[in-house]
Order: sequence, then structure tokens, then C-alpha cells
Amino acid sequence: MKRTYLLAALLTAALTGCKEQFLDLSPISQANTGTFYKTSADLLNALNGAYGALQFGGQYGSYYVVSEIPSDDTTPVLSGSVTDQDEFDKFYLRTTNPFLASRWSDGYRGIYRTNAVIDRSAGIQMDEELKKRIVGEAKFLRALMYFNLVRVFGDVPLVVKEITDPQEGYTFGRTPAAEVYNQIIKDLTEAEAALPATYTGVNVGRATRGAAKALLGKVYLTQKKYAEAAQKLKEVIDSGTYELLPNYADVFRASNKNHKESIFDVQYKKGNIGEGSGFANAYAPENSGNAVIQFGGGGNNRPTPDMVQAYEPGDTRKDVSLATSYVNASGTKIDYNFVRKFRDTPVVNGDSEDNWPVLRYADVLLMYAEALNEQGRPAEALPYLNQIRKRAGLAEKTLADTGAQAAMRQAIEQERRVELAFEGHRWFDLVRTGRALDVLKAKAQAIGIKTDLKESNLIFPVPQSQIDINPTQIKQNPGY
Repeated sequence: MKRTYLLAALLTAALTGCKEQFLDLSPISQANTGTFYKTSADLLNALNGAYGALQFGGQYGSYYVVSEIPSDDTTPVLSGSVTDQDEFDKFYLRTTNPFLASRWSDGYRGIYRTNAVIDRSAGIQMDEELKKRIVGEAKFLRALMYFNLVRVFGDVPLVVKEITDPQEGYTFGRTPAAEVYNQIIKDLTEAEAALPATYTGVNVGRATRGAAKALLGKVYLTQKKYAEAAQKLKEVIDSGTYELLPNYADVFRASNKNHKESIFDVQYKKGNIGEGSGFANAYAPENSGNAVIQFGGGGNNRPTPDMVQAYEPGDTRKDVSLATSYVNASGTKIDYNFVRKFRDTPVVNGDSEDNWPVLRYADVLLMYAEALNEQGRPAEALPYLNQIRKRAGLAEKTLADTGAQAAMRQAIEQERRVELAFEGHRWFDLVRTGRALDVLKAKAQAIGIKTDLKESNLIFPVPQSQIDINPTQIKQNPGY
């Protein structure tokens, strides 16, 4: 039997690192990893490799496939391997779907890198404060990667040490999701204590104390621990480190990234050096040539008509977030919905400067409003909702609009949808709030689409390859 179980994938993950700059990534031979961890520079190089794992297709490179397409916000491209993405849209997922396979394997490749940094740090003589920070960053990244895995697959193998023997990988079964969440909380709590509030120079973009607090708040919110979520998110707000940018469009300008609203982004750097992002090209309309973005477009992640109609009149976020047509090279208007948030001009195809926003301050404000409201405090939640609406050029809501908890719940859901559109939140928001089945069934019925969407669809199947390789330890999710 071919030994490619999850830990084997971890063992084959080549480290990447940087020499002087955070994004100056260069490969380090897997054959040398046994003797590599000798100095603080080696450890920092390895940490940068863990950050680099966030760019993998199975992490944030194709994050929209598991976070947007299953929702009511977007639909998949209808060319090429149609079913691979369409399965997420219509919920007939095969256990052999390649996006599931990469989601699992790339997640564990990144976790392997974080575990190696954490474990090897103990044997390196170096400045203790720097070591503490590096380990804190690695724990933040490990927590983020596990959070993304457990939300997609439910129970997943919990591996918090470096594995050097592939045979040991076969001893790990699926850990109950509650235990995985406990480890995520532990990692984030320790990261929070170890990380600085901000960075300067080439270190800007690394995980900060605020990032750990914000992610911890999101984890608590996902677990419906509303008091704990509110406390952590309020700490982010009260820190004074972050603020809403006055102009929504500036949030997404590539020349302005890592700004005051950014809490944690996946970092990208164009220049034909292998570190650019491909979102601008992937989301531009198919067959559009250079009319929308240089080097054409893939037509992925198309906004639905329902999403287009979700914006209130006068909402300045709409034109920043999406377009409904473009003019082709012959001057003809082509009706076509497409995402506009990621639109830096690439150097070559798929080589843009656009970061992926994982956590930003607007998200924190809306999560805090949600945590307050779920504790029966809608009046206290209202000012945080209105901060978001005011920046969007909309009239502020009043207690007459949202005084009741149920009304505020709907207002927050709506605001999150349009504020955070196409940033990978909608599907997980619907699942977290228990609204996925009702919302998606109703909208499918409204447009005449039959669906047998059910509770078991709220987590996705474990890749069949993982079950085939370790059938005694890895079992399939119900319903698949």
C-alpha cells in the first residue's frame, strides 16, 4: 500500500524560509531538515515557511471553494472540470473531490511546519524573547489551520508534535471536534501572551496579539460561547490598534495593504518570484481577454443574482465588491457578474499583489455586535453595527429597526454578508448561526432548483484517499 496518509504528506512538505525579508521565500531541501535547525535564523526561516503554507491551494489559494460557493453568494465556473466546484454548490460532493483532498493535505502540510518550529525551538540557543515570539506565531498559525480544518471536516486528527517516522502517522485517528477546539483555544491563548501588538519594517504582516485575540473571539463565537467571545473581541476594540478606514475601497487597494483595518492577511508579493496571488485573474470573467484584467480571467466565484440584489441603494461597497458587466475589446457591453475586490494588475498571469484578508476590524465589530446580541443585549450591539453602515454611506439603524434580538440578528447577518462579501465568511456564518439549511433551501426553491440539502451537508466528506490508506483509524462522515 502506498504510504501517503496525512502525516506522510506532512513529512514530504519541503520547508520554505526567508533570508532578510518576511516574503523573500526560498526553498530549503527536505534532506537537510534534520541538521537545519541550529540558529535563530534557521528557526525564523522555518517559521516563514509555515506562513508560506497559507498560500497553498488547499489553504487560502482556493479558499472560496469551501467558504463561498456552498453559500448563496457565489456560483462556480461552468467550464473545465465543472463538477469539481459544482459539487460544493449543489451539495452532491464526491469523497474523491480534488478540492477536498488538497484542503486536507495542504492543511496538514502547514501544520507539520508549525509543529517543527515549535518542537525544534527548544534546542536552539538564541534570544529568549525572539524565541518566545516565534513560537507564539507558530501556535497562532497552527490554530488557524486547525480552525479551518475542523470547520470543514468536523473531527480531524490532532497532531501537535513533529512526526519524524511515517509509521507513527498511522496511529492517529480522528479527534473529536471539541478536543480540537480546546487545542485551538490553548494555542491562541499562549500566542496572545507571546506576541507583540504591532510590528515595523519587514516584519509587518506577521501574527500579532490582536490577531490572536480576534481569532480566539471568532472561535468562541463559533462555539456559541458568547460571553467569552465578547470579552476577547472587546479587548481588540479597546486596544486602539485598529480602526475602520474612511473609504471602503482603500481596504482592498494592493498599494495600501497591511493598513489599520487589517488584523491578519495572507501575504502575497508580485514580481514573478513565485509569491504573487491569483485572485484577480481567477475571478475576472471568462473569455474577457484584457478587458477586465490583464491576461484574461477564469470566471471563478461568480456573484449570484441574489448577491447582487443584497445591497441597499447607495451602499458604496457594492461597486467595490462586484460588477455586473464589462465592455469587451470591440466595445460591446457583456452582462457578467464578477468579483472586483481583488484587482491588482498582475505582472504575469496569476501574479498580483492582493493579500487575502483573514481577519479585519470590520469583522471584529460585527462579531462583537453578534456576541452582545446573543446575550440579549441588542441595544448595546447597535452602535457597532452602525459603525459599519456609516462607513458604507447608509443610514444608521435605530432601536425601532433592531430593538428585538431577532431583528438585530437578521441585521447583523445582512451586514456581514455585504461587508465581508467574497472574503470567505458567508458559508461559515450560515453554519455557525444555524441558518444554512433554511436560507439555502428557501433561495433554491425561489429560483426553481430542487435540493436535498440536509444537516449532514454542513460538514464535508473526508477525502477517500485518507480512508483508503488508514481504514482502521479514519472513518467517513455520516451521509457520504
